[in-house]
Amino acid sequence: MSTQEVLIRIQPTPNPNAWKFVLDRPVLLEGKASFSTAEEATGNRLAIDLLNIPEVKQVHFFQNVITITHRMDSDSDDIQKQVSSVIQTRMPVHDPKLGVKESREAARDNLPEDVRKIEEILDRTIRPGLQGDGGDIEVVKYENNHLLVRYEGACGSCPSSTTGTLMAIEGILRDEFNPDIQVTPM
Repeated sequence: MSTQEVLIRIQPTPNPNAWKFVLDRPVLLEGKASFSTAEEATGNRLAIDLLNIPEVKQVHFFQNVITITHRMDSDSDDIQKQVSSVIQTRMPVHDPKLGVKESREAARDNLPEDVRKIEEILDRTIRPGLQGDGGDIEVVKYENNHLLVRYEGACGSCPSSTTGTLMAIEGILRDEFNPDIQVTPM
């Protein structure tokens, strides 16, 4: 674990209530993790301390990115300073293996074939854009041509996630998977 200062690049996201903090080291070695409460983050000091910032509503970890979703009435400069301070003090002792239970591929081996196909399409077409914007999408359930998804990170409270983004996801899945699919966010 490095004790030198963490280099942080702060970037806006399409969600006016979320910021991406791009670090010079991994936050997670594999997978992703979202936390909205300290209880969800049990054992992860970095996530708990970020959630203890009063304006922070959600923390999303992916590779070397921490996405912070905050209350609408928050002061952006203040949030960025507080989050950067927590990152500087906690990253030197943070374990990027936290939360890694099994690889995405291993987890998908147990999924039904139709859900695996949906995941593959999302991986290729949708996830790169969402991840680039500090978010992601999780398939919750697929049944009777109805796909239930959960947006994560910056996408969770982004105004476009229930309009344009949702229509794009549904359109791609209709073209590549099933013309009768309906996609609904949680």
